[in-house]
This record gives sequence, C-alpha cells and structure tokens, in this order.
Amino acid sequence: MRIEHYAIWCQDLELMKTFYMTYFGMSSNEKYINPTKKYESYFLSFQDSSSPRIELMKRPDIAENKSVRGMLTGYAHVAFSVGNRETVDRLTANLRKEGYKVISECRVTGDGYYESVIEDPEGNWIEITT
Repeated sequence: MRIEHYAIWCQDLELMKTFYMTYFGMSSNEKYINPTKKYESYFLSFQDSSSPRIELMKRPDIAENKSVRGMLTGYAHVAFSVGNRETVDRLTANLRKEGYKVISECRVTGDGYYESVIEDPEGNWIEITT
C-alpha cells in the first residue's frame, strides 16, 4: 500500500501549478475540465514515478479558507525531501527572495529533521526537509 496522491483546492490553478513545477521540479499532465461541474484539475508528478502525485483542483463553489492553514485540525502540511541541508537552505532563501512567506526558519527540529516551513502562493504550509 502507498499514498497515490493528495489534492489541494485552489483559487488560482495556474499560479499553483507554476509554483510546484518551478520550485519542486514537478511535471504536469494536460488540464482536465468538466464543464458541467465547472471543475478543472491538474495532476503534478515527480520524476520518481513511485512518489505520490499532487492533484490541484478548482471549482467556483469552493470557498477560500481564511484561517491559518497550518493551525487547523486535519491535514497540516506536506513535506518535500530535497536531500541535504544545503538544498533546504538554498531553496528556503530563494523562496524568501521571491516573496514567499517563511513560517519557520531552517533548523533541526525536536524529532531530528532539518527543515524549514514556507507557504505556497495560497497559504498551504510546505516543509522543506532533508
């Protein structure tokens, strides 16, 4: 058994697709559109086909969540393993320079991970870890 994919409701589907492709090296399928439901989606994949995919979804009747994303019950974040501390540091610095919010600076956590936490363009929390 394995996780096949996780899904994110989006306000700006194209912005979110570009973000994950640019900073995490993902590729995308062609956009799926269901005109009856006014639903659109992309599946984003890593080169390693055994890794879970991300499904980005949009529909006009899905309300935007105005709460602090990482501080709700339910899913809190997704973690991307980038291989080493230098890549965590470099990617975090690059995202900050590009204007993305850094929630937690690069550090060793109590459970032994070296990580930072940033927000994607729509406020979802991402751990960048070794």
